[in-house]
Amino acid sequence: MCNKIFNKASRLKEHQRVHTAERPYCCDVCNKTFSRRSSLKTHHYLHTGERPYCCNVCNKTLSNRSSLKRHNYLHTGEHPYCCDVCNKTFSDKSSLKRHYHLHTGERPYCCDVCNKTFRERSILVMHHNVHTGERLYCCDVCNKTYIRKRTLKVHMRVHTGERSYLCDMCHKTFRELELLKVHQHVHTGEHPYCCDVCKKTLSNRSSLKRHHYLHTGEHPYCCDVCNKTFSNKSILKRHLNLHTGERPYCCDVCNKTFSDRNSLEIHHNVHTGERPYCCDVCNKTFISKGTLKVHMRVHTGERSSL
Repeated sequence: MCNKIFNKASRLKEHQRVHTAERPYCCDVCNKTFSRRSSLKTHHYLHTGERPYCCNVCNKTLSNRSSLKRHNYLHTGEHPYCCDVCNKTFSDKSSLKRHYHLHTGERPYCCDVCNKTFRERSILVMHHNVHTGERLYCCDVCNKTYIRKRTLKVHMRVHTGERSYLCDMCHKTFRELELLKVHQHVHTGEHPYCCDVCKKTLSNRSSLKRHHYLHTGEHPYCCDVCNKTFSNKSILKRHLNLHTGERPYCCDVCNKTFSDRNSLEIHHNVHTGERPYCCDVCNKTFISKGTLKVHMRVHTGERSSL
């Protein structure tokens, strides 16, 4: 046993000697070691903040040559790294490596507070803000704050009116690519998300999550004025307009205002003459689903409880 411990210690010392010999250049700030003097020089830029490599297209500066090379792919459109599973291409090796986690299911980055796992370190770093309450990104128009820079960027489209994602079937526009993808299920009829309780299928993950509340009875969103609870945030947001009197949605034909977008869309049918809701008994058509529901009492004999 003593010989085994001695041999193990000897191998460890030998490894340390080899490692030191292989990486003889040491940073005098953080003691990180390097095998080449040039690598140590590049590393020093992290401490000095120096960015000596400049893009000759947009003049952006970077701290090392490899970063400049990867940056140039933004201008050339080059994607030299290819996934051998799905053939998707990437401009740098690290992005390809992260992409592989989609195929392997690997989530190597774990939150030390709630143990939730993530495919990427950057997402874990952003997730930590959920626990700290830190919201670093602030809208300079309305001062609303966000945990992620991307969420702020999407929010800014509310102020700019930008809707750059276009459905090529109905020409409806969206602020986010993900919203466009969800919308396209309306045309394809695709419902890829299935409830494991009643097997109902839905077109997107958030709808499935809200649907689950029907089975659990959960209403996690609470009005801080009247304490009424709701199964999703958007309904709570519309409800709050009842207390504030806010009617942010305005008809561009008659300037009538509404507390929620859905009511505005129904109102538009008054101007267009569209009556999309049809009674399957007498084929009479209606502007809104609520009006059709009231009409159905004629056939069912149901009386209002007013």
